[in-house]
Amino acid sequence: MQGRNVIRAILFVLFFSIGAGSLSVSVLCDDLVQHYRNAELLRAAEESLDRLKSLDADYGVVIKRLQVDPNDPNSVKHLAGVTLGPEHHEPNTVYPRATAKLLEAIEGALADESSLPASGQSESALPRWLSRCSEPRRKIALFLCGVVLILTSLVCFGPRKDVE
Repeated sequence: MQGRNVIRAILFVLFFSIGAGSLSVSVLCDDLVQHYRNAELLRAAEESLDRLKSLDADYGVVIKRLQVDPNDPNSVKHLAGVTLGPEHHEPNTVYPRATAKLLEAIEGALADESSLPASGQSESALPRWLSRCSEPRRKIALFLCGVVLILTSLVCFGPRKDVE
């Protein structure tokens, strides 16, 4: 008799916990999706902030060099070469200059390429199971299955009245 009660208790805990988990996921699905999207936005903002901090440090070094000796021709010449591109003085030679549109297109292509994972598909922070669960039809099915499992565990495996 004691063995049956242990099995009933195990089945009750199993059915109830699966039902409660299913019910919780269906109710909290929208909040979980919002959490993962906010985490992705936070990660992108932190990357942007890191890039801006790096640029700020680079420009700070350049400004300090110019402030130390503003008349130094080497620092001004180097800064002009880096900013405007090198000047070429060889006759009868054509040196192509990159336009702003061309540089933006190249930068965009490199940024897109670097953001893709190795497989070539865009990786989302949202797990696949959560994207499937967030569909309205599946969310309702999860809710109903959770309710059925909880009711089944309470009715079939709940405390048993002993008939004397």
